[in-house]
Amino acid sequence: MTTRKTVWCALTVLAAAVLSGCSDASKAAPVSRTFTFSGRTLNVRAHDTPADLVATDRKDIKVTLWFDVHGTNPQSSQTLDGNTLDLNAGCSGWADCSARFRVEVPREVRVLRDGRTTDLRGLPG
Repeated sequence: MTTRKTVWCALTVLAAAVLSGCSDASKAAPVSRTFTFSGRTLNVRAHDTPADLVATDRKDIKVTLWFDVHGTNPQSSQTLDGNTLDLNAGCSGWADCSARFRVEVPREVRVLRDGRTTDLRGLPG
């Protein structure tokens, strides 16, 4: 077998092994982060990652991420810049990943999802 064929076979086996286990965010350990916020409107951008937006009796914003990755290059970030909360979670390369966010906001804050008004789910369960 040529070196090229050997490398191709090895990569195929590796890809099958990496992607054979489907990722599932519901099985991931949650990681939380809080942000001080004194604004009246919050714009949440989750970049196509599921994000539950919940009105609570909090004074700050709490972001919880469930992120399960099979493979390499997981990347996640949560940043608050002014009144925009930017949420990112994903992976690249030979990987399968699943992510979900939960954002708890003070009741008196108006919440937008990607610049559009959205409904909140109420008290956390």
